[in-house]
Amino acid sequence: MRLVLFGPPGAGKGTQAKRLEELLKVPQLSTGDMLRAAKREGTELGKTAAEYMDAGKLVPDEVVVGLIEQRIQQPDCADGFMLDGFPRTIPQADALDAMLDKAGQKIEHVVSIEVPDDNIVQRLSNRRSCPACGAVYHLVHVPPAVDNTCDKCGHVGLDQRDDDQPDAIRVRLKAFHDQTSPLKALYDERGILHRVDGTSSPEEVFARIQGALGAGA
Repeated sequence: MRLVLFGPPGAGKGTQAKRLEELLKVPQLSTGDMLRAAKREGTELGKTAAEYMDAGKLVPDEVVVGLIEQRIQQPDCADGFMLDGFPRTIPQADALDAMLDKAGQKIEHVVSIEVPDDNIVQRLSNRRSCPACGAVYHLVHVPPAVDNTCDKCGHVGLDQRDDDQPDAIRVRLKAFHDQTSPLKALYDERGILHRVDGTSSPEEVFARIQGALGAGA
């Protein structure tokens, strides 16, 4: 199975991706991870990507698609793959289609985890982390036993990321919606878009995704 996984920041996409990897026995392909790996390994595409990354610029679509093309030729992608973080725009989707068409392949399913913006703001604005050991908390769902104190190392003073401030979260969400709305319309026209309610527990969301993909109970 070849699929694309969409979801705004804080929708639980990472959790569902791990579960889908185990269920479908296909690898999750994160473009961010692929770019960093190619840069580290010093491949030709990696060197090209590094020039843009080091300059703080966006890596061109053709480079990213080239990395995906190389990656899906590896043995663990023989039965499919799950794309995470790509495509983000219509031109990227077109480039992905052209690349897969050469290999006689196509995207079969697109899963969009849908969570209202207000829920996302509530989820992310309550995240805190320990600057000493990196432990992560949620003030509503997984709070520390002692207020503002890390359970694991005892450090006093938990941090909130700048991009987890409510205003910053809404800016991130607007960018996400602006990018993905045209893509959703594109894949919806093809009949392969599955909108999944992501407001329930991770287990319930996963069950809905399974049902959408016809991947068993």
